[in-house]
Amino acid sequence: MIVEVIADELHVPTYAREGDAGADLRCTSRIRLEPGERALVGTGVRLALPGGTVGLVTPRSGLAARRGLGIVNAPGVIDSGYRGEILVCLINHDPAEAITLEVGDRVAQLVVLPCITARFEAVTELDETERGSGGYGSTGVGNSTPEVN
Repeated sequence: MIVEVIADELHVPTYAREGDAGADLRCTSRIRLEPGERALVGTGVRLALPGGTVGLVTPRSGLAARRGLGIVNAPGVIDSGYRGEILVCLINHDPAEAITLEVGDRVAQLVVLPCITARFEAVTELDETERGSGGYGSTGVGNSTPEVN
């Protein structure tokens, strides 16, 4: 699969290792995030994803574990028809330490996957399954489903 990219050489998404699922996205500006602060950060990348695919922008596990850096809407969805710059809404989850990012720092990963577009149809009931309507925490724990407010 070929994905067309508009970016300077520093910001073209790259895979760290052969066989990696996520290609690194880098920030285009220096930014400092105080504890609990979030910011929309540019990556300098515009894509032309092939029809029938979707781009998912996900956090980098090392930054999340070591520094508390996350993505507010993870995974972010990039539709195949979108042609604007990929922006990442980063958040500092660390309760005490600020995070400073420099131009070119890897801040997220891009995963490109096949995507099936569903056709939704209104019905009055659904077919029965073994799981039924058991939701959060119900697998292997009996039939208790947390109350939704």
